[in-house]
Amino acid sequence: MSISPVLSVKDLNVRFNTENGVVHAVRGVNFDLYAGKTLGIVGESGSGKSVASMAIMGLHPTTADITGSIKYNGNELLGLSDKEMCEYRGKHISMIFQDPLSSLTPVYTIGQQIAEVLKIHNKGMSKQAIKDRSIELMRLVGIPSPADRLRSYPHEFSGGMRQRIMIAMAIANDPRVLIADEPTTALDVTIQAQVLEVMDKAQDETGAATIMITHDLGVVAGMADDILVMYAGKPVEIAKAEDLYKYPSHPYTIGLLGAVPRVDRSQKMSLVPIEGTPPNLINPVEHCSFRERCPVAKSGGQCCKDEAGEPELMPLDGAGEGHLSSCSISQDLISKTADELYSIPETPVSKFDGIPREERAPVLEVRNVKKHFPLMKGSLIKKRVGTVKAVNGVTFDIREGECFSIVGESGCGKTTTLLEIMEFSKNTDGEILINGTSTKDSKSASEILKLRKNQQMVFQDPTGALDPRFTVYEVLAEPLENQGMKRADIKKRVIELMRIVGLQPDHVNRFPNQFSGGQRQRIGIARALAVNPKLVVLDEPVSALDVSVQAGVINLLEKLRAELGLSYLMVAHDLAVIRHASDRVAVMYLGRIVEIGSVDEVFDNPVHPYTKALLSAIPVPDPEVEAKRERTMLEGDLPTPVNAPVGCGFSSRCPVFKLLPEDKQKVCLEKLPELEPIEGQDHAYACYFPEGVSQVSPEDVAQAA
Repeated sequence: MSISPVLSVKDLNVRFNTENGVVHAVRGVNFDLYAGKTLGIVGESGSGKSVASMAIMGLHPTTADITGSIKYNGNELLGLSDKEMCEYRGKHISMIFQDPLSSLTPVYTIGQQIAEVLKIHNKGMSKQAIKDRSIELMRLVGIPSPADRLRSYPHEFSGGMRQRIMIAMAIANDPRVLIADEPTTALDVTIQAQVLEVMDKAQDETGAATIMITHDLGVVAGMADDILVMYAGKPVEIAKAEDLYKYPSHPYTIGLLGAVPRVDRSQKMSLVPIEGTPPNLINPVEHCSFRERCPVAKSGGQCCKDEAGEPELMPLDGAGEGHLSSCSISQDLISKTADELYSIPETPVSKFDGIPREERAPVLEVRNVKKHFPLMKGSLIKKRVGTVKAVNGVTFDIREGECFSIVGESGCGKTTTLLEIMEFSKNTDGEILINGTSTKDSKSASEILKLRKNQQMVFQDPTGALDPRFTVYEVLAEPLENQGMKRADIKKRVIELMRIVGLQPDHVNRFPNQFSGGQRQRIGIARALAVNPKLVVLDEPVSALDVSVQAGVINLLEKLRAELGLSYLMVAHDLAVIRHASDRVAVMYLGRIVEIGSVDEVFDNPVHPYTKALLSAIPVPDPEVEAKRERTMLEGDLPTPVNAPVGCGFSSRCPVFKLLPEDKQKVCLEKLPELEPIEGQDHAYACYFPEGVSQVSPEDVAQAA
């Protein structure tokens, strides 16, 4: 470790003037960052993580009041003009932003944008040297055919590739400090694993000190050396990564760890919801900022009285070197688990739990459903040049009281499958049966309305799904009015729905923007439940929520499923959420299901190489577990579904395929594998050689090598 820190932040405070008053967004942040080390900063939205990082980069408007000290190699950065900060930004301190699409300029090629970073800080660099360095950077972050892709525009790359380009631009001048602000939030789990590997490689190449800002406790468990937990603009716990997970001591940290579903655990139990919301930082904080949400304070604890003021970070004994916590009773809470500290809801039991699956009636049957889109070219005279096989022969069923989930990377056909099911079109290629009634049968408008009543949807973005001009009462009343319910009954049902989803009934006259994100998602769930459906379709229902809020919504969905006898069809990219909430799961790739079965069978005993790669890429919030895990890294992105290959669509990325002899590879390339059931189990897979080299003779392996 370096004797002196590369970056030293002392008593950093950031205030913003607003119409309602002064917001004290960051309140006294302190840390030292050393070369080659990674500091993880975690916390809920609004905790001040990104505000602190933007202050370090000098990217806040001049109206922001920033005090304290930010020193880079002993040089004070606070107080420098924007022009003076340009000497540091991009050369000595670089940043990887959360959304690469909005961070890259759409009208410039990737080569021009990387070249700009190099030109600004290397005035005498020749055009050829800039091009060579750009190609070197693209190759370093894993962009195929780098010389050709320099001429491409941002929209021609996938999300994961765009994030790689952002990393290439950030490390172009070998910075000594690299700040990554939620760099993997919008990415699929396999692409996330690739990007994190690229960041590790970039840190090794440059020797940079890294700040990783994230709400994902699994990501920092595998990457960070030290972790700083922020709440209400202030650090509440700081420790080495292994010590924080082993000896969490602040009630907030303990709650965050308990709110995260674990992909490596099959036991079904409710998650830890941290009730309430962070304090409004317009008002001065005069006592413990977590008091209103703290389980110790709620149960009568005397640790945070008004006269005690806001507790400061204090060292702990027996919890690892340098472990600090700002709770006055942290020493007594060391190694406490969330279920010991928090009031966790009982695991709900459904009336269908004791009934074998085959004896339960199906609420949805999908039989060989296909959705192909024509690919057209030309402006005046359009010509069909290909076919996008978005969904290509999907079959599954959902029984009463069951949660069935579809997982896979973006572009695999998950959402298109949901839209086909929700469309109720008799022109669907294949057949969809809802409670035994086929959508292909000719139906009147009233019959279609009855079908829709049994099948409702909860959307990914609660803000976009709720009409901002409607009050909550109007939002919930609309589907009831469509079903012809009387006004008095509607009013009674709306009040009942608010109680069912855990919201105050007297809030029905508020507008959606007056609620938090988690509360808005509860309103979306209430609207879906309004007409008493049998099946609720959940499209990424918790992806836009903080981990603590996510836990409460997941618990609510499980409670409603048990109490109301609902069935769920869920799509999500977070496989830990799928493991926690689902009974059965299907893994999709290029429009087809490649593995399907009970969630425990698929997660504990995956067969298909793609499923194995997906599961190995999921971060686990435990540094000891992360250190022992082996990841199967998939090369490249999901191939385009335009004119998909005749044989196995996964062959171009399959790690097993590369080890097979030529004759076995020919089978994969020419014959499309169908789902093969495993005898005696609710488990099927579509792969000719799932065991890889063990199914091939040693002579064949030698020949392939």
